[in-house]
Amino acid sequence: MSESIHKTAIVGEGVKMGRNVTIGPYAIIDGNVTLGDNVIIGAHCVLEGHTIIGSGCQLHTGAVIGSPPQDRKHQKKDKVFLTIGANNVFREYVTVNPGTIEGGGTTKIGDNNLFMACCHVAHDCQIGNDCVLANYVGLSGHVTIEDRAVIGGLSGVHQYTRIGYLSMIGGCSKINQDVPPYSLVDGNPATLRGLNIVGLKRAVVPSANQRDLRKAFKILFNSGLNRTNAVSQVQAELNGLPEIHRVIEFIQISKRGIS
Repeated sequence: MSESIHKTAIVGEGVKMGRNVTIGPYAIIDGNVTLGDNVIIGAHCVLEGHTIIGSGCQLHTGAVIGSPPQDRKHQKKDKVFLTIGANNVFREYVTVNPGTIEGGGTTKIGDNNLFMACCHVAHDCQIGNDCVLANYVGLSGHVTIEDRAVIGGLSGVHQYTRIGYLSMIGGCSKINQDVPPYSLVDGNPATLRGLNIVGLKRAVVPSANQRDLRKAFKILFNSGLNRTNAVSQVQAELNGLPEIHRVIEFIQISKRGIS
C-alpha cells in the first residue's frame, strides 16, 4: 500500500484504503468508508457513513460525501449506504447523501460522472454512467438519472423524477416530470424542446436512426394523440429501432408523466 496523507488530515481506524490514495489538508474521513485505488481527496473534505468510493475518483475542496440523509424519517440507528463507482469527479463543495430505509437503503452512483461545484445528490438517488451535472444542480430524493444525461447549472429535480438516457436539460430548469431519452428540455417548468441533436451526434447515432427518432417524437409529443394511441402509432410505423424501443419503454413505465 502506498498512500500520501497530509499530517493535518484525520482518518478513522475503520477506514479501508487501496493503493496510491492521496488525502489533503484538514480532510476528515471516518466511519465505514472504503477508498479504492488512486483516489484523491482534497483539502477540507468530509467522508463518513457506510460509503464506498471507487478507484480513480477525485474529491475537490470541501466536498461532503456520505453525511446522513436530509430526511426527517431517517433515524441515527438506520444502517444505510452510499456506493460510488470509478473515475467520478466531485468538484468543490459537492454534497452526496446515502439512502434511506424507506427508499431501499442505498444511493448509487456509477462510473465516469462529473459533478460540478456545489451540486447536491440527495438520498436514494440512482445515477448511471458518463453523466454531467453542472454547477448548483440539486437532485431531490429518489431521482433516477440514466447514462450520458447532462443537466444544466442551477436546475432543480423533483423527487422520484427520472432523467432519460442521453438527454439534455437546459440551465435554470425546474424538472418535475420525467425527461424522455434523447430529448432536449428547458424551462420552468421544463418542457420538451426537441431532440438532443448534439448528444446524438456525439454518440454516433446513425443519421437514419435520428430521422426516425424525430418522426417518433412528433407522433408522441406533437400529434395531439393521447399517450396510449401515440405509442401504438409509433410501434406500428417505426418499430424495430433500439432507440425508439428505449423511448417507448421509458414512457410506458412513467409514473410522474412526461415533461
